[in-house]
Amino acid sequence: MAPTTSAVARALERIERLDPALHAFIEVWPETALAREREAVARRLPLGGLPFAVKGPSGIRSYAARRLVAAGGVPVGATSVPGPGTGWQTWGQGAHGRTVNPWRADRTPGGSSAGAAVAVAAGMAEAATGSDGAGSVRVPAAWCGVFGLKTTNGLLPSPDRTGLASAGVLARSAAALERYARHVLPGYGAPAAPPLPLPLPLPLPLPAVYSEDLGFAEVDPEVAAVVRAAVDRLVAAGTVRLLERDAALLDPAGAWAAVRGGSPRAPEAVRVRQANDDRLHALLAAAPLLLTPTTPNRPHGHEGPGDVYSTALTWAFNLSGHPAASLPAGFTGDGCPVGIQLVAARGADVSLLGMARAVESALPTVRPWPPPTEHRPPARRPSWRR
Repeated sequence: MAPTTSAVARALERIERLDPALHAFIEVWPETALAREREAVARRLPLGGLPFAVKGPSGIRSYAARRLVAAGGVPVGATSVPGPGTGWQTWGQGAHGRTVNPWRADRTPGGSSAGAAVAVAAGMAEAATGSDGAGSVRVPAAWCGVFGLKTTNGLLPSPDRTGLASAGVLARSAAALERYARHVLPGYGAPAAPPLPLPLPLPLPLPAVYSEDLGFAEVDPEVAAVVRAAVDRLVAAGTVRLLERDAALLDPAGAWAAVRGGSPRAPEAVRVRQANDDRLHALLAAAPLLLTPTTPNRPHGHEGPGDVYSTALTWAFNLSGHPAASLPAGFTGDGCPVGIQLVAARGADVSLLGMARAVESALPTVRPWPPPTEHRPPARRPSWRR
């Protein structure tokens, strides 16, 4: 019988085989990763050498990465973020070139956690750390067909002084994320107590509110149709029960820009934030779950999004601080993934993960990557094994 290939070895093989086409990584650490895996197995650490990727060159120092390493997770490399001179919203620059969407090479994967989402979608890592200041985890998760979680602002340490950016994690699904989340998210009990079981025993159907546009965004009709069909499936499956509530918010674009620019007390920013906070508090007091499309548009070409803000439906929750997640809702007719966004009350990150499990169990499984004729570089023996 042939020896079983370790999870880290499989991840490294896929990186060497696939990344020259996808450009998701800026650095790969094969020798260190294999050594860490051996140590994690020998010490019988909880994650047992499970491979993950980190966002950007500083990602290995993030709180989430340090927690995962301490639990026996193995960082295999640093993933791409926007390169010099490029817009922060949607690009990534890997060691081999511009990061491409794994489903459509002519489209962007989203950003700024660009390579993180691509690495997870293509199976080059089981999970990846990210950070989300306007949608930087949720947008690439939606456009690469994976699960992405933005935690409640301030729940985990963040170097962002504006308070907009929050730590996040990406995985193929909410179910796949749980093994990592137990070691990163507070709320699973004290160290001496057993962790809470996941998925949480939630009473179904979940009261929920659906908003296509949050009252201000212009949404691609096909994107809206894909998400609406997903919501209808959730209702038919008895997973959610829609409440007729007004989910209209004020457009947060100007307020977000003011806070990002160092003017959080600007009158307009204060007005918009307070109004939206009040509306979200009332809405989430009536229903534990708000559903929206993750982005108003499908993945755009590498030349840029034009006049469309891909963050139009995400950055309101960076201003408000609510936890939010994106999970796959389906595909447009031209083969682009579409995400559905789930938003919960501040601090309800553990409950949000449980609700995401319930939602994804009622939706069709994302078809396997890669598409039939794309991104199949010839197999070759990894150089680190020669």
